Amino acid sequence: MADDATPVFQIQRMYLKDLSLEQPNSPQILLEQSQPQVDINLMMGTEPVADGVFEVTVTATVTTKVKDKVLFLVEAKQAGIFEIRNVPEDQMQGILSIVCPQMVYPYLRAIVSDVCTRAGFPPILLTEVNFQAMYEAQQQQVAAHANGGSGIIAGAN
Repeated sequence: MADDATPVFQIQRMYLKDLSLEQPNSPQILLEQSQPQVDINLMMGTEPVADGVFEVTVTATVTTKVKDKVLFLVEAKQAGIFEIRNVPEDQMQGILSIVCPQMVYPYLRAIVSDVCTRAGFPPILLTEVNFQAMYEAQQQQVAAHANGGSGIIAGAN
């Protein structure tokens, strides 16, 4: 009977949910000798799948430009399905926003690097991400917004 309250955290599956590569200005732009600008955007998402089962996604959008023209654009969404049960509610959001993305992210990094290489470009190596710092910053923004949007957290010294 005690097993009913035992916390459960299991990876059910890791998978590539979406992948896109665009080279809208090829082949002409490939002749450019200028150093490209690289812009990397990360997003996270969480969706309940079933009772105690969640899909966590991390999406990277990499836009590489030469001057004002797109050299290539890669968008990859890596997902994981996690079973999480009997975890205190106050810990659940941290698990879904920190622990799960940390497990998904290495797969995303490898995919982005591989796609760039297979497209004929040098690999884009996504840097390590501190998901805990991202989560804490997001929580501070939510708190600031709830306190009138002033950007000041009530009770801060």
